[in-house]
Amino acid sequence: MNPEYLIISGTNRLDSASIKVATEYFNRLTKAGKSCELYSLEGFKWFQRTPDFLELQERLFIPAQKFIFVMPEYNGSVPGVLKLMIDLLDYKRTWYLKKVLLVGVSSGRAGNLRGMEHMTGILHYLKAVVHPNKLPISRVDLLVINGVLNLDQETSRAVDLQIEEFIAF
Repeated sequence: MNPEYLIISGTNRLDSASIKVATEYFNRLTKAGKSCELYSLEGFKWFQRTPDFLELQERLFIPAQKFIFVMPEYNGSVPGVLKLMIDLLDYKRTWYLKKVLLVGVSSGRAGNLRGMEHMTGILHYLKAVVHPNKLPISRVDLLVINGVLNLDQETSRAVDLQIEEFIAF
């Protein structure tokens, strides 16, 4: 079965806050009855379009109709591995007129606002449609306690609203 939603944890760092936030989105979408997959860039090993990469593209990326990127802030932007993955994908079959939701994750106070704007520009170039409610999750290091994500009420409500809007989008 092809997932309608593909959630991408946008870093190759092990046990990152991004994977914890992406898992939260996966759990909430699944609870809402949506068909979704979670793809983490942990262990991302491709630098070219190998047969394994093409199989992944055909199985996960091309069938998905909606994408959720959970992206940490790397030097005021997004991780290079995320951009590399996007560059390897068949852009016309993967992104053209598909819908995207952006979530920024940062231990700083801006929640990767700049990175989400960079990603918006990239996705618009690829003819993807980016949802206007981009959620910056700031000070994520304070939300992960003993390796577990604990969203405060305000952030939890913001996540719920963002998901609700994206489902209707």
